[in-house]
Amino acid sequence: MARTLPAASPLNVTREWLDVSGDLGLRFTVENAGAAPVEIGSLGFPAEFNSIFTNRAAADTQRLCSLSDPYVGMHAGYIRANPVRGAGAALVVTPLGDDSPLEAYRNLAEPSYAATGYGSQTFEGLYEWQVLSRAWAENEWAGAEPWNTPSSRTLQPGQALQFGVRFSVAPGGVRDIDNAVRSTGTPVAFGVPGYIIPRGSPSQLFLQADSDVVSMASSPAGSLDVAEVSEMSYSITPASNFWGRAKLTVNYADGKIQTIHYHVTKSATDTLGDLGRFLTTEQWYNDTSDPFGRAPSVMSYDYEARSIVTQDPRVWIAGLSDEGGVGAYLAATAKQAIQPDAAEVSKLEAFIDQVLWPTIQTEDFAVKKSIFYYDPSGLPQYSYSSNIDWTSWTSWNKDSAYAIDRAYDYVHVAAAYWSLYRVARAYPSLVKVHDWEWYLNQAYRTVIRGMQNDVGYNRLGLMGETVFGEILTDLTREAMTSEASTLTRAMRSRATQWDAEEVPYGSEMAWDSTGQEGVYYWAKYFGMANTAAKTVNSVLGYMPTVPHWGWNGNARRYWDNVYGGKLKRIERQIHHYGSGLNALVLLSAFRSDPTDTYLLQVGYGGASGPLSNINAAGFASASFHSWPDTLKWDGYSGDYGPGFLGLVLGSGTYVARHETFGLLAYGGTLSVEGGSVAVQTTGPVSRRVFVGPLGLTVTIDAGSVRSFSYEEAPGSVSLTLTQLPGAPRAAAAVLWVETNDEAVEYRVSAPSGATSERLGWRIPLTAGGDVVVELTRS
Repeated sequence: MARTLPAASPLNVTREWLDVSGDLGLRFTVENAGAAPVEIGSLGFPAEFNSIFTNRAAADTQRLCSLSDPYVGMHAGYIRANPVRGAGAALVVTPLGDDSPLEAYRNLAEPSYAATGYGSQTFEGLYEWQVLSRAWAENEWAGAEPWNTPSSRTLQPGQALQFGVRFSVAPGGVRDIDNAVRSTGTPVAFGVPGYIIPRGSPSQLFLQADSDVVSMASSPAGSLDVAEVSEMSYSITPASNFWGRAKLTVNYADGKIQTIHYHVTKSATDTLGDLGRFLTTEQWYNDTSDPFGRAPSVMSYDYEARSIVTQDPRVWIAGLSDEGGVGAYLAATAKQAIQPDAAEVSKLEAFIDQVLWPTIQTEDFAVKKSIFYYDPSGLPQYSYSSNIDWTSWTSWNKDSAYAIDRAYDYVHVAAAYWSLYRVARAYPSLVKVHDWEWYLNQAYRTVIRGMQNDVGYNRLGLMGETVFGEILTDLTREAMTSEASTLTRAMRSRATQWDAEEVPYGSEMAWDSTGQEGVYYWAKYFGMANTAAKTVNSVLGYMPTVPHWGWNGNARRYWDNVYGGKLKRIERQIHHYGSGLNALVLLSAFRSDPTDTYLLQVGYGGASGPLSNINAAGFASASFHSWPDTLKWDGYSGDYGPGFLGLVLGSGTYVARHETFGLLAYGGTLSVEGGSVAVQTTGPVSRRVFVGPLGLTVTIDAGSVRSFSYEEAPGSVSLTLTQLPGAPRAAAAVLWVETNDEAVEYRVSAPSGATSERLGWRIPLTAGGDVVVELTRS
């Protein structure tokens, strides 16, 4: 390879393809043939997998293309690649030898051609496995905090070093990736409930390696407390005063180094409290002179400027519609469904009554694409910023902004109404403007309006439309039979179409990861098993699990910052709304098949993603920038809300039996005594419990499940209900039970005051104490 280097270069490079125990190996020998030492500050392997969707039909993309993701974990690091369709064999690329750690993952700047569209919506671009990165870190990346400590190597005259990677097939597909990595002698880590964890609460870490652990250290120092529970099993507890990124470095006796990357949040209750306060104070817009009618409302926010975004050339961001404009108010309303606050509810009722219903929506329940628009001649008194370029197609005029033809926008509005319905039903004293029937009817009529022929994209799966299912469920519980039947017919028509399509994941984009959620929900609901299974595979094709908070459960998104972010570029986004929404598919599939714990590991990682977006002040960013020159949260709140809605609809406390690690709790701490299993809940949604070994789901609409226990043999379950900390007091909670086996039923045997209500049981709550609910299997 000497001819690829400058003529005066003292380095000789030899490339070899090797047989490594039946796997393919690629090795480079770098020799210093000069007379002086040479420091190598950058060395990497371009990792080029076929993710080119440009000019390809959907079926061809599924057949020909693959997606890859890194674990930036040093000697334990690897790249995983799998078919876009999520089914079939996968590939792992691991270090070959001891001198090729995955230290950094660098985006490659390449030219774009019409045939490929490099760096576009149909071709994200390619990356490089960076073994040495100090030169980049000291120059182009100087303003960013790297995942790992940047390093360089100095070659003395005559000295040679070898670097390489190994390619191994995972014949069992994505679920077999850890086994394939482990078979190469590369250490493997498995964290529960993942790598986004609340401070002060223990999580679990299991290591598998050929060599003993010599030492473990966290960075920043003291951020993580590590306690060995048993051989290669550890308890990881964040410090009670720490928040943010934390790295755990594991040193093995054979010299290998592994880094495991965590994001530590405040407690779930504190995190949600911070979010609600920030949204309804810092992001609260109350300028009643606004000519667009946006006040009062929760609006998009620029955290770097510490100001509300009242103008943007992408008018929807300032226009309270589209994903980029609803992110703030959708998060604010959805938050009330799991942790209501009286002051916040009061403001949101004003927003709904004064802005959402009379301005964002029309009298026939249609939803406008934006209520902010660019029309200087029509609004001569309004001062449009001269620092903004208003010539792009994104700067809609009034007619374009007021168009009602985008079905995606109807989901957000329906979700806002549904959230306030849940508040009004469980905490009726909190609502002053409308009762629960009004909110539920508004949600229903918005959904139905979105299904009419003058609305585009309504035959596609819509991001967040799991809430349509929640609305249908509540219509049924409220005995609103006619409305439930109408909504069911509308959804069945769409699902029947999808069931006949080879790739039913259409979008307004050429390729997307948004349609799968809706397709899966209704395919499962109507018993279309093949389409449901195919959709789960599709999600697994673009949603990995690795020991890194940023990529674990991170559904693939890479163009949305162009439409909703402050830093506008095509790049792999970390925990954009796709994480929370696609998690709904995997968590639902896991509840149907609790033996498939891979679904839980990926799904819970995705459901936890929206917690990492919320900073210590309560501001929620649209996504994290993964390019190594940035590695920070975007300045805009943007389209955060849909992902948070996914958290609200899917998160909870999940108990699973893992074939290797035994009983595990996600969103709780678990203990076993004799035949009884006890769990203390710690997750953001303490109203949903799934007990995998029993195939049992329990949900409540008010208060909180503080803890629960069960005995598997008799199937008995005991739940301790209490008032939600920091929230208003509820007089009662309605409890619902679902089982995977239709032949199995549960009844509430205690307390004696439980009565039937809305197809569940009404459980009276006390003002300040606990209420124990006993469930008996029959």
